[in-house]
Amino acid sequence: MQHTFAHYNFNVKDLDASLKFYDRALGLKEVRRSNAADGSFTIVYLGDGATGFLLELTWLRDWEKDGYDLGDNEMHLAFVTDDYAASHALHAEMGCICYENPGMGIYFISDPDGYWLEIIPKRK
Repeated sequence: MQHTFAHYNFNVKDLDASLKFYDRALGLKEVRRSNAADGSFTIVYLGDGATGFLLELTWLRDWEKDGYDLGDNEMHLAFVTDDYAASHALHAEMGCICYENPGMGIYFISDPDGYWLEIIPKRK
């Protein structure tokens, strides 16, 4: 028996802001969308165009809390970039770099809801 990765979910407060962020910061594009008949939620799947892995963004109409419990941001998604310097420059311009570890050669960006995303250079 084999299991393969399909998707990972982030709940978001402002779906439009998140879609714009993920497109600009990481080039992720909408693959498909599902809307509840009663308007209570919208689910949007984003893909990178290169792998089958998807990021699921879920917007909940009746979410009344200020945000989501992100723990200590130890849970995160990681992305490999083929141009680390250009990626870092874009994210610095966007003001979304939240942590850097030059010794490890990585950094993290934060999305509009505070989720951390690790940026890793492509290793040779």
